[in-house]
Amino acid sequence: MGIGGWIVLGIIVALAIWAISIYNGLVALRNRYKNAFSQIDVQLKRRYDLIPNLVEVAKGYLKHERETLEAVIKARNQAVAAAQRAAANPGNPAAMASLGQAEGVLTGVLGRLFALAESYPDLKANQNMLAIQEELASTENKVAFARQAFNDSVMEYNTRRESFPDNVFAGMFGFGPAELLNATESAEERKAPKVSFT
Repeated sequence: MGIGGWIVLGIIVALAIWAISIYNGLVALRNRYKNAFSQIDVQLKRRYDLIPNLVEVAKGYLKHERETLEAVIKARNQAVAAAQRAAANPGNPAAMASLGQAEGVLTGVLGRLFALAESYPDLKANQNMLAIQEELASTENKVAFARQAFNDSVMEYNTRRESFPDNVFAGMFGFGPAELLNATESAEERKAPKVSFT
């Protein structure tokens, strides 16, 4: 093999190494956002496990508010199903939108339950209720941090996959876009509940 052959072989090897490094970089970023979603999933499961306890404690005091309690359980079950779909394929646009919407509905009905609990002094003072509310608040903060980490990872992955020359290889190797996890709440749900101390 002559000098020209060695040069061509060297260029081919360099291009192959370059393509492999791009591929491996995209795999690493995809795995990072999937891992970040698993952290959200852990916190959401914890939240979903606390909600039946909350409803059970409230049930004894809110005998005439069955509709609200049923709405909480229904929203929780829908959020669990959406979280399972999202966990099966983190970053999938439809799954992320469904989870964001289900979480928005659940947050809204929980807000209504807490606002309603304000009208029942015995429930408001119940130690189990206070403990569960504290656990839920702590879990909500953990979900928010995990969501931020996930969204940062997705943004880094999407930026890399859309940048040249990575975008050429991303298309060839099937690295599709990943979707951010956004909270989808209606304007009504975003309003803070009014609490009266009179």
